[in-house]
Amino acid sequence: MISDFVRMWVIEITALGWLVIAFVAALLEVSIPHFGSAFVSAGAIAAAVAAYLGFGLPAQIGTFIVVLIVSLVGLRSRLVGRLGGKGVPSRTEPLVGRQGIVTHPIDPVSGTGRVNVAGEDWAARSAAAIAVGTTIRVVGADGIVLEVTRA
Repeated sequence: MISDFVRMWVIEITALGWLVIAFVAALLEVSIPHFGSAFVSAGAIAAAVAAYLGFGLPAQIGTFIVVLIVSLVGLRSRLVGRLGGKGVPSRTEPLVGRQGIVTHPIDPVSGTGRVNVAGEDWAARSAAAIAVGTTIRVVGADGIVLEVTRA
């Protein structure tokens, strides 16, 4: 009778311990969202279920690790891709294909030159030398330096 009471008490305390770990991990995830603590929380909940069903500590730890790894590998990249967004928008991407005017000569040897595209002044480079006043077309960008050709 007493051993059954102690066994049930240990099961309940162990399950409660796993739930506390899950709660703390969930609080961390909400406070500092980085898509890591949520998986710890999922593993801890699964381990709490294993504890409640009467499985021993090795089985609980095994359940925790398996659920943590499977959910991390299977879901993290999908969640980051879906919820992370596209990131910082590029300032140069909308300029590709547009025309502009060379304002400072473009020298392919030194990699210098400036152009005006869409009313904005940009650093530019080209494979060929281009003189001031020449109309250019933006064909790409390397960071904030536009890659241009004669239009």
